[in-house]
Amino acid sequence: SFTLAVLTATLLAACGTDLAVAPGSSLAPSTSAPSTSDSSTSVPSVAAMTTDVETTVRNGAPVIAAVGDIACDPTSPNFADGRGTGDGCHQMATSDLVLAGYAAFLPLGDLQYENGTYEAFMASYDPSWGRVKDITRPAPGNHEYNTAGAAGYFQYFGDAAGDPTKGYSSYDIGDWHLVALNSNCDEVPCEVGSEQEQWLRADLAAHPTACALVYWHHPRFSSGEHGDDPRLADLYRAADEGGVDVVLNGHDHHYERFASQDADGNPDLDAPREFVVGTGGKNHYAATEPVANSELIETGTFGVLQITLDSDLYNWAFIPEAGATFTDSGSGICR
Repeated sequence: SFTLAVLTATLLAACGTDLAVAPGSSLAPSTSAPSTSDSSTSVPSVAAMTTDVETTVRNGAPVIAAVGDIACDPTSPNFADGRGTGDGCHQMATSDLVLAGYAAFLPLGDLQYENGTYEAFMASYDPSWGRVKDITRPAPGNHEYNTAGAAGYFQYFGDAAGDPTKGYSSYDIGDWHLVALNSNCDEVPCEVGSEQEQWLRADLAAHPTACALVYWHHPRFSSGEHGDDPRLADLYRAADEGGVDVVLNGHDHHYERFASQDADGNPDLDAPREFVVGTGGKNHYAATEPVANSELIETGTFGVLQITLDSDLYNWAFIPEAGATFTDSGSGICR
């Protein structure tokens, strides 16, 4: 159940799980100042955390899941009908994690390798993650655009993917406002003054909720193979200035949690917290030396990020695929 999953992960974090990082991963110290609203730097008592989690779930706060970099090409030798082999093509195992019933699933791009054709979506993504298609609100990745105009992606997801000429949209879940953006800046411009950047600013101004979450594929900050992407600074800045609390990305195939920071990488408790969640099953990437404000990196576990959207705070928990042991959890207060 949600209560058990969130409670278990939260209790593990309170007992020090963040410091017991699985093999193949590394821990980076935070460079931000401690905050009582950030459980990664100031952990409340186990009893306090237990009460908060139980209240959040019992009161019906929506719970969502997010992950990117998911389904192997069906012609891949590691595909094995989505079950995968070794350290690749685990999309069936990761999708199993979301079958329990979430309010929404947020795919963070690169959902179907290698070229995002409609035929590949139907053969690989659909038998696994297609099982939760009715709650899916996706953001496109670069592999979707390996097919001209990301035609297969827009055909498969239909209205949930938004206008095919844009690929960005927004919606509400509970008390939260959520925005899916298109970080393929060569296809849909991302820079300051672009239609997308101006739309984001206007959309956030028109939805002045206490809590907001924005997600796209390419991370502004990452300690992974692709690293920081300065092209996304303008969208990140617009999100920050619009009061966004959480930014979710994929692209690099690892899990990473950052301290709150502004678009230029300056620690700022009144700024969004970014998560890189490229652990959907395709394969793993190694990490480089942790970049500034990186709090935790895990490079060897597939799984999803679960977020509970309470009215003025959020709880996160990384949920690993069956048989894996790494997890990470905490909470933050909306600003």
